[in-house]
Amino acid sequence: MAINISGNGWLVNIDDAKAQAKKEHKYILLNFSGSDWCGPCVRMHKEIFDSEVFKVFANDKLVLVNADFPRLKKNQLPKEQQKLNDAMADKYNADGKFPYTALLNEDGKVIKDWDGYPKEGMNEFLNELKQAVDGSY
Repeated sequence: MAINISGNGWLVNIDDAKAQAKKEHKYILLNFSGSDWCGPCVRMHKEIFDSEVFKVFANDKLVLVNADFPRLKKNQLPKEQQKLNDAMADKYNADGKFPYTALLNEDGKVIKDWDGYPKEGMNEFLNELKQAVDGSY
């Protein structure tokens, strides 16, 4: 069973996301963030992922996964979740970039990725995301 973070539709397990993506014929958007120490990560969630235009697109086309790596003791994740996040990082973010976002197909293959906060802003990020989704298969 997938766990949602903050009830906002983001899953925290890549295997659950793959199963859902296959069932619903959607793509997976995997985001690596440091919710309590990475300013660009927080900005990306507030300005892009929390925007209504992104939510509408994501609801139709994407399964969202967040791998969070908080540093403050009060925000530490359960050990089981930390192991899942570490495994996702080993496979998809070996260089430890934050924020790092990858668009995956339903099998978990990377189609496109974004390193850091998109310099072009939300509109260009969404355009690139839409082009990648529309042109992938």
